[in-house]
Amino acid sequence: MDHSKHVRLTAAELTAEILEDATIYGPGDQTIGSVAHLHGSGPAVQIVIDVGGFLGIGAKPVGVPVGDLDFMRDEDGNVHAVTGWTKDQLKAMPEHR
Repeated sequence: MDHSKHVRLTAAELTAEILEDATIYGPGDQTIGSVAHLHGSGPAVQIVIDVGGFLGIGAKPVGVPVGDLDFMRDEDGNVHAVTGWTKDQLKAMPEHR
């Protein structure tokens, strides 16, 4: 996927309504999870990502700072994010509770 043509979301667009269920892509455009929900508010907000599992079953929720993800909208209007984290790195993080 060529992310260079996608429009980056503004800080005002980083809301639960817009980000929930957004696909998260890691290095090499590997799908590594999806946004489960947001935790906190303002610049300290954490994005809780469901990692692994299938259709949400067996997924592990992990929290990462919003700044670790680059959210954007593709040509069809779909919101997604890219990050330098790999699926294995996220799976190794403590579970978000």
